Order: sequence, then structure tokens, then C-alpha cells
Amino acid sequence: MANDQNLGDDLDDMLDDSQETEREFTDHTKQSANEFTEDAKRATRNLENDVNAIAKDGKNIALIAHLTLIGWIVALVMNNNTKSDFASFYIRQMLGLMLCAIVLSVIPLVGWILNLGLLVLWIMSLIGAVNGEKKLTPVVGDYFQDWFKSF
Repeated sequence: MANDQNLGDDLDDMLDDSQETEREFTDHTKQSANEFTEDAKRATRNLENDVNAIAKDGKNIALIAHLTLIGWIVALVMNNNTKSDFASFYIRQMLGLMLCAIVLSVIPLVGWILNLGLLVLWIMSLIGAVNGEKKLTPVVGDYFQDWFKSF
């Protein structure tokens, strides 16, 4: 009988230990789940910040492309590191405007007057880039996008 009593006490102790282990496991699981949730939220915020930074970089690259031939080259190199559709759009637009300006500059008088028109188109393009809008250069913008699609 004493053995049955000891066996019952041992079983009760084992049951108590098992329940304590289950509570500890449940508490640990809840804590791990909470930590995972916090890590996931932090990662999501970081990803959102990265996406916003890339979008902002695309706008900056587009603006740099408007600054002379050297600025265009710098923008091209920067865009190769972090491809941005917005930056690529304005890199193509500016390449077309610069090539037109070079061709028109060798034509006396008429070419020079037409270059003033290109200056207006350049200003319109710059305003579009500053506003964060993809605005095609009037008349020739579609051609630039098609001709220079490798940029």
C-alpha cells in the first residue's frame, strides 16, 4: 500500500512538473511570438523607408540628369547602381534634348533660334522632374523614350 501511495505521489509530482513545463513552454512561445511580431514590424518599417529612399533617389537622379552633360553622365552612372524607372525616363529625355541641341548648334541662325525652343522644353522637363511627374517632352518625347530605351 505504501508503494501505491508513493507511486501516486510520484505521479502527482510528475503531473505537476508536466503542467509547470507546459506553462513555461506556453509563456516562452508567447514571448517568442511577440518578439517575432516586433521584428516583422521593424523589418516592414525598414523596407518602407528603403522604398521611399529609392523613390527619392530616382527623383534626385532625374534632377541631376538635367544639369549639363556631366550631370547627365553622373545620373547615368548613379541609375546603373539603383535602377529607377523615373530616373531612366528623364535620362532618356535629357539625352534626346542634348543631342538635338548639339545638332541645332551647328546650324547658323535657324538652329540657334530653335535652341531657344529647346531651352523651353528643358525647363518644362525640369519642372516635371521637380514635381515627381513623368512628363514627356512635347513633340519629341515619345521618340526619345523609344530610341533610347536601353538607358
